[in-house]
Amino acid sequence: MLRAGGAAMGGAVTLSAFRALAAEGPIKVGILHSLSGTMAISETTLKDVMLMLIDEQNKKGGVLGRKLEAVVVDPASDWPLFAEKARELISKDKVSAVFGCWTSVSRKSVLPVFEELNSILFYPVQYEGEESQRNVFYTGAAPNQQAIPAVDYLMSKEGGSVKRWVLAGTDYVYPRTTNKILEAYLKVKGVANEDIMINYTPFGHSDWQTIVADIKKFGSAGKKTAVVSTINGDANVPFYKQLGNAGIKATDIPVVAFSVGEEELAGLDTKPLVGHLAAWNYFESVDNKDNKAFIARWKAFTKNPKRTTNDPMEAHYIGFNMWIKAIEKAGTTDPDAVIDAMIGVAAPNLTGGESTMMPNHHITKPVLIGEIQANGQINTVWQTPGTVVAQEWSPYLEGSRDLIADWRKPLSCGNFNVKTGKCGGKA
Repeated sequence: MLRAGGAAMGGAVTLSAFRALAAEGPIKVGILHSLSGTMAISETTLKDVMLMLIDEQNKKGGVLGRKLEAVVVDPASDWPLFAEKARELISKDKVSAVFGCWTSVSRKSVLPVFEELNSILFYPVQYEGEESQRNVFYTGAAPNQQAIPAVDYLMSKEGGSVKRWVLAGTDYVYPRTTNKILEAYLKVKGVANEDIMINYTPFGHSDWQTIVADIKKFGSAGKKTAVVSTINGDANVPFYKQLGNAGIKATDIPVVAFSVGEEELAGLDTKPLVGHLAAWNYFESVDNKDNKAFIARWKAFTKNPKRTTNDPMEAHYIGFNMWIKAIEKAGTTDPDAVIDAMIGVAAPNLTGGESTMMPNHHITKPVLIGEIQANGQINTVWQTPGTVVAQEWSPYLEGSRDLIADWRKPLSCGNFNVKTGKCGGKA
């Protein structure tokens, strides 16, 4: 009995020692971004900035006295593979959090995995809203932090008093849901059905001649026309080239893009695109000391003075710093403790202010409208006076307008119906 007890005690000591060693080991950080395929043009840079942020944090001593270790995988623009790679990161590599995804279809693919395995995803890209999941922190823009303000700007006299609208997107959930919200919003603003043209193309679409000709024809009806673009990935390159080939200038039919930033423009001849617009929450051209310092560190880290910065990079910068603060606040990397600690955490953004994680797991953000320049930069022409709180559920969609998300206890719900007083679904 004594020997058995001694063996059991020895086993307990061994297990305890193992746990102590594990706790003293590196904190693993998953990076889930496409490094190949149609989305690599946008996502590779996000992998690189995460490596920089992790490197910088390690030079500060890590967090909780432990170094951070990046675990990089390539889901290769393959939506089911995102889920497979997410499971691998959480179950096999034992990461404490994952920073990743770009398209909404990739995010939707991994949601069940993060919920099942109770891990944390930081999602850095603008999206369609209509979602708030406990295991996800949305550091990109919701529609009222990008799409709605962009339309308001174009409707204004300053933005061109636009009356006709082309909603052009890639054929997947983000453009379709965003355009559903925008169509409802335009109609609330008095825009007629015949003044709205909607078009979708597949990922990687390359033959834009007919579509651009249709846009040009739609814009020749005597009313000021604009294109609202939710085209994603490398399809933007031939789209913008064809706009130039067709002689469509920003003064004729302005295009405002939600998924084109400095990284995508780096591969284009931007001279024909001068004056076209982009709506984001950050531009590389933002003129303040924090942004200049970030850009300098980025160029030094990549050893490439031509590398640009962009909005989703800033979203990862904010989300990463919030995560570090939440770990320090919780005193642990335990997902449940960190998820609770994240709410209310504030971190500097690169536009000169601070962003805060709200109870709906979205952050406050300023909104910027910028004009594309001949050098591939985007100069701000309009911005909100402060930060905007995200609307995770659209007030313009039936069934969504009565929903709110609040992950604080005791509510702890991502889709609470304020009319029925119930959690768990639309009206």
